[in-house]
Amino acid sequence: VVGTTVLVVDQLTKWWASEVLADQTIDIFWTLRLRLVFNTGAAFSRGEGLGPILAVLVLVVIVLLVRQGAATVDPVARVAVGAIVGGAIGNLSDRAFRDDAGFLGGAVVDFVDLQWWPVFNLADATIVVAGGLVVWRGWRR
Repeated sequence: VVGTTVLVVDQLTKWWASEVLADQTIDIFWTLRLRLVFNTGAAFSRGEGLGPILAVLVLVVIVLLVRQGAATVDPVARVAVGAIVGGAIGNLSDRAFRDDAGFLGGAVVDFVDLQWWPVFNLADATIVVAGGLVVWRGWRR
C-alpha cells in the first residue's frame, strides 16, 4: 500500500510538472523553486547517459528490497522499504516510458529546485527519507 501510494503520487506530481513547468519556473520562497529538468543519469545527475545500466541495477535492488521487506517483522521497516520500492519504481518507470531513447533509456523528471542542491523529485526525497529511517531502525536494534 505504501509503495503504491508513493508511486501514484510521484507519477502525478511528475505529470503535473511536465505539463505546468514545461515553459516556466515557479519561485515559491527563498531558494525553493519548481523547475523542470530531465535527468538521464543517476542521483544528482551523475552518470549522464548510463540510464539503461542504472535501470537494470535498480531492478535488481527492487527485487532484493521486496524480498527483505517481506521477511522483516518490524512494521516501521516494512513501511520504509515499501516507500523505497515505490520511489524506485517511480523513477524506473520514467526511464522505461519517457522519451524516445528506447526502453530504459528515458529521463527521470525532476522539478524541486532548492538552488543549492541538485534538482530532485518526490521519489528521490522519499527514497532518501525512507533509507534514513531504515538505517536509523538498524542502529536502534
